[in-house]
Amino acid sequence: MTRIILFIGLVLFSAISCVKESDKGPNIIFILTDDQRWDALGYAGNDIIHTPEMDRLAKEGVYFKNAFVTTPICAASRASILTGLYERTHGYTFNTGNIKNPYIKNSYPALMKGSEYFTGFFGKFGIQYEYIDSLFNVSDNYDRGRHKDSRGYFYKTLDGDTVHLTRYTGQQALDFINNAPENQPFCLSLSFSAPHAHDPAPGQYFWQDEVDHLYRDQEMPPPLLGDDKYFEGLPDDVKKGYNRTRWYWRYDTYEKYQHSRKGYYRMISGIDIEIGRIRKLLLEKEIADNTIIILMGDNGYFEGERQLAGKWLMYDNSLRVPLIIYDPRSDNSMDIDQMSLNIDIAPTIMDYAGLPIPAHWQGKSLAGYTRGNNPLTGRKEFLCEHLWEVDIIPTSEGLRTQKWKYFRYRNDLHHEELYDLESDPLETINLADEDAYSDILIQLRSSFEQLEQKLISQRLVE
Repeated sequence: MTRIILFIGLVLFSAISCVKESDKGPNIIFILTDDQRWDALGYAGNDIIHTPEMDRLAKEGVYFKNAFVTTPICAASRASILTGLYERTHGYTFNTGNIKNPYIKNSYPALMKGSEYFTGFFGKFGIQYEYIDSLFNVSDNYDRGRHKDSRGYFYKTLDGDTVHLTRYTGQQALDFINNAPENQPFCLSLSFSAPHAHDPAPGQYFWQDEVDHLYRDQEMPPPLLGDDKYFEGLPDDVKKGYNRTRWYWRYDTYEKYQHSRKGYYRMISGIDIEIGRIRKLLLEKEIADNTIIILMGDNGYFEGERQLAGKWLMYDNSLRVPLIIYDPRSDNSMDIDQMSLNIDIAPTIMDYAGLPIPAHWQGKSLAGYTRGNNPLTGRKEFLCEHLWEVDIIPTSEGLRTQKWKYFRYRNDLHHEELYDLESDPLETINLADEDAYSDILIQLRSSFEQLEQKLISQRLVE
């Protein structure tokens, strides 16, 4: 009789243990790359770049064909990613001081840390805040070094050897996963500095030896819209601005262009290798089946189009980024046409974690796509903006729908641009001054201004 009772007790204990294990939320890894544009990905149709791990995530998961940032600059975009809010609402960009407390206290890292999740962050935080360590259980905030040469990327060490910053960040991710408590789910936010150029260095791009062989015999094709007329058609403030300055650094000669394009691709391929290492470790630890991976770029990038470099502007080169969600628990692999945004990341992470999404957040959870739903059906438009007031980059704002793009420069509101994205996806024919499109221009301008006021009204009180 005693043996029977003991046996029943063991069975019940085992069952309870299994229930507790199955009730544990999924692990979540959010990977953010710096300056990776939407088509710098094999799965996006790029037959030059080598990104097998990212491609596999896209093929096996949910790939968002039309993913955008609402503000094409790293500081403001990263604030939007953390807070689920437009820049017009959170008000943070370069030279605005620390991100304001009501926004950071309601960011996904702060809310996740207060839950059952064990949280970590490694890499470029990119937002001015004095207490980053308080937002995560484990964190290390760093970016490119200050040296005006390769040491911008080669200054961190592992086991006494200097390594590329991408390898360093990848190793920190591996160490975090190895050391995370087994009785808690984890949420790891990983922010690579690559493929951002190291601006102070003449060489601009620096990569690790593992990818040095890639693209060596490849001649990079010239940029679209590279003719003089596309540059000459730009407003004077753009032609004199930092987009042009950085073009001279990276693309104004054939040799620079080939070096920069290959360097940019090699640095993305280096991140891809680290993703492969992370996925291999997840398999070894037998947690791959319960680990969601989200990948996004922080803003788009000009690779010589219109004879420009950098981001900041309202063209899709600046706004459009890669976005992938891989949930191994779901069989719903698919490509999504609807417009997804950087402000959707925070709600998505919270949704997967089973935590309440703050009602004031402006993004939408994308988790439904892995559950057979379509959460973006109602999104018809989004506001795009670059609000940093600085002489070298003209500040601009606009509205994008699936079909139309409207924008204007805030220091010259009379200069407006309007594009029919269905017939003119490269945004080459400005219709703003065409009488036949005046009604559409007025409608989009009005829609922008109404959305602008709505976002301003939703600012939090400090």
